[in-house]
Amino acid sequence: MKANDLSNVTAAVVSRAREHGFVLPREVREQLTAAGLSEGLWKDVVELARPLLHLRGGRYYYAARVSERARKQQDQEQAVRRAVRQLIRVHRAAAAAVERRGQDRIDFIQPVTVQTEDGREFTLLSRDLSTTGIRLIGTRRLLGQKVRVLVPQPDGGAAWSFLVRILWTCAVGEDLFENGGALLEVVKGEPGA
Repeated sequence: MKANDLSNVTAAVVSRAREHGFVLPREVREQLTAAGLSEGLWKDVVELARPLLHLRGGRYYYAARVSERARKQQDQEQAVRRAVRQLIRVHRAAAAAVERRGQDRIDFIQPVTVQTEDGREFTLLSRDLSTTGIRLIGTRRLLGQKVRVLVPQPDGGAAWSFLVRILWTCAVGEDLFENGGALLEVVKGEPGA
């Protein structure tokens, strides 16, 4: 095999990708066969064409005319993806650290209605739930209050109703608070009671 033969196949593959927007690995192998070369050299052809072809979704796309601005944007997007993947790994590792609670909790993110003892009613977002407690996120500090939390059922049936004592509150943003409460009882006359 001559290096010139491989260069000719590479040029033909790049030309095909330019015309059609992309080329498939099968088409690279077909070009090699047509030139009387081994199909096993297809990765060598792709490597020679690397500055002009970029793999995405199993296809090699022609990308010779990427502007410097577009290239910088692609680099920034790739850096963001790398940073977020690293952030997720670190967060998962921290979450896997020793759990202080005696009960397992699950992510339970949905809108709930909270009724205070003085009759006010608010919509908050539940964050997680265990057999002994619930965490709520909203614009109200509820520390020390005994509240009724209404959790809607997915099928649209009557909401579950729990009496909850709010044991802690912390600010998590401007006018945004987390409230952690202990589940005291299921309110009588409600589902599950």
